Amino acid sequence: MEFDRLAAHDPVVVDDEERQAAVIAPVVTREDGFGVLFTKRADHLPDHPGQMSFPGGGREPEDADLLGTALREANEEIGLDPQAVHVVGRLDDIRTVSQYSVRPFVGRVPDREYLPSDEEVAEVVVLPVGALTDLENYESEQRDHPHYGEIRLHFFYVDSYTVWGATARMLVQLLELTTDWRPPDEPDRYAGPDDDLPERVQDEVQ
Repeated sequence: MEFDRLAAHDPVVVDDEERQAAVIAPVVTREDGFGVLFTKRADHLPDHPGQMSFPGGGREPEDADLLGTALREANEEIGLDPQAVHVVGRLDDIRTVSQYSVRPFVGRVPDREYLPSDEEVAEVVVLPVGALTDLENYESEQRDHPHYGEIRLHFFYVDSYTVWGATARMLVQLLELTTDWRPPDEPDRYAGPDDDLPERVQDEVQ
């Protein structure tokens, strides 16, 4: 991964939603290459149970700024020391159907064992960038979304994990800015608003 383009990126800002949130995409360096750290949300949560996400959450009044939000949440969720995070850039803000604007930061973090320290997190997973950028592990679909309109959904299948939804949207931009990976020009399929998600995704969210 190269971080110069990420550092120079002028991110899109979303500041007109009712609520603000922030996440951090942690990148670790290993002997066999880079990895990206994800949390797997607990199955008992009412929103997005079992899905892969980046550490983060909603802004609280005590947070000085949205970076403070992301670092506080990462510390609460996986015990990531804010002082150990080297922030290397920001991705575009995104909107969610729950009327949040989410600000994604990217930070290089120590490669150590991170364990769930919050009941919202079931598992902490590091997926190799080499596997995430393997097109054999990727597919997408163009879908008529009831909230967003026409949208391209991305799915990354690595080991027994699936990264999709808002987290996959952030991951696509992270990979585009730091590697030579690009998604294919055309999606694998076209889907209507009521069509089923891919079978593997359905199995994970049930």
